[in-house]
Amino acid sequence: MQTVTVSPKFQVVIPRPVRDNLHLTPGQKMQVIEYRGRVELIPERDIADLRGFVKGIDTNVKREGDRV
Repeated sequence: MQTVTVSPKFQVVIPRPVRDNLHLTPGQKMQVIEYRGRVELIPERDIADLRGFVKGIDTNVKREGDRV
């Protein structure tokens, strides 16, 4: 776990190892969520980057008769 400091302008620097692991780029948008007393930053991804992320998912589920 790494520690960051909040600046007087309420800015923080995301540590390099975290930026590298998440492939963050300058100017990239992030969603900011307050959750159970903590701040979570969620990187926004281009929809094209999501292609294939559910590859191999089992689609053989029993459906209700009126949903087929």
